[in-house]
Amino acid sequence: MCEKFGQWTLEAIRKEGTRLSWLEEKRSEWTPLLASMLKKLLNGYTFIIMNDNDYEWFAEYMLFSLNKPVKSRPFVPFVSVKSLFPNINSLKSSEDFALFEDMLSLMFKSGYIFFYIGKSNDIKYQIAKRRYDSFLWIIGEQIQNSFYLDSTDERLDIKLMELFKLLNRSIDAVLSAEVSLED
Repeated sequence: MCEKFGQWTLEAIRKEGTRLSWLEEKRSEWTPLLASMLKKLLNGYTFIIMNDNDYEWFAEYMLFSLNKPVKSRPFVPFVSVKSLFPNINSLKSSEDFALFEDMLSLMFKSGYIFFYIGKSNDIKYQIAKRRYDSFLWIIGEQIQNSFYLDSTDERLDIKLMELFKLLNRSIDAVLSAEVSLED
C-alpha cells in the first residue's frame, strides 16, 4: 500500500535529522506545491527550468543531476529555458511573452510548467508568474503560491541543495509508486 505524500515528506525530512529541521517548519508551504508539481510530472508535463543570473549554477546542477544514467528510474522531462530559447532575456512585452508561450505550446503538446528559482526582479520570473501552475522558488520575497527562501540566509545555497535532494527523492518515490499523491 502506498504511503500518503504528506506523511512520506515529513518522514523524509525527519530522516535527514537537524539539517532539514528548517524545512519541517515550512512543510505546510512546501508539500502542496511539490505534490502539485509531481502530479503534473505524472501527467506528462515538461518542466522548463528558469532562473535569475545568481542561481544559474543551481539550475545547471539540477539539470545535470536529474537524469544521470546511473539512476534507477526513467528519465524525467526537465529542460533549460536557455536551451529552448537562448534570447529569453530579450523578451520585454506581454506580446513577446505570449509569442514565447505559443512556441512552447507547440513544442510540448502534453503541457509544460515553468520551474523558476531566483528573485522576483528577473524577466524570467515575469514570464513564469503568468502561469498559475508554475513551480516557484522565490528568493527574498514572499509571494503567494511559491516557496520562499530568505536572501539573507547564510545557508541559502545549502538549503537549495537540500530542497533539490528532497525533490529528487520525491520524484523517485512517486515514480516507483512508493507514495500516493491523492488526498
